[in-house]
Amino acid sequence: MTYAYLFKYIIIGDTGVGKSCLLLQFTDKRFQPVHDLTIGVEFGARMVNIDGKQIKLQIWDTAGQESFRSITRSYYRGAAGALLVYDITRRETFNHLTSWLEDARQHSSSNMVIMLIGNKSDLESRRDVKREEGEAFAREHGLIFMETSAKTACNVEEANGIKIGPQQSIATSAGPGACPRNSRDTGSDSGCC
Repeated sequence: MTYAYLFKYIIIGDTGVGKSCLLLQFTDKRFQPVHDLTIGVEFGARMVNIDGKQIKLQIWDTAGQESFRSITRSYYRGAAGALLVYDITRRETFNHLTSWLEDARQHSSSNMVIMLIGNKSDLESRRDVKREEGEAFAREHGLIFMETSAKTACNVEEANGIKIGPQQSIATSAGPGACPRNSRDTGSDSGCC
């Protein structure tokens, strides 16, 4: 299939935050509760139609383990954007964001767009990072912010650049980017995602 534009972006963050599940939900529209650790990188692609133009999105899912950081760095080249992902139920993944962001900015072009993603919003009862903390981090570092759930697909399309208008900015807790509260959240482990 032919396309008018090709955009490459990468998904970065600690291991187990749901990067691979976000990729799978976006490319295949399915959730896999148990996922093997990513070794190096995984790749996905999807064609989308925006304003009547076919656009190919190449998504590179990177390994979150420290031992793969040097491999991951080479995938920043040529990326138009990055999803910087943390797990809202694991404080340490949020605490490591600064390191990931420094890496991204050091190894990419200065005009790469970075979106901060708080994943696993379906696990509200296990939340360890307040939404406001994510919003504040994004605001402080000039990032777009959104919470997602790879399990329920909440905001997965939006996080991947679909349905985001030119007016999109850092979301407020009552505005765009808010996933509805899951009243049936039992707090059970959802695997990696």
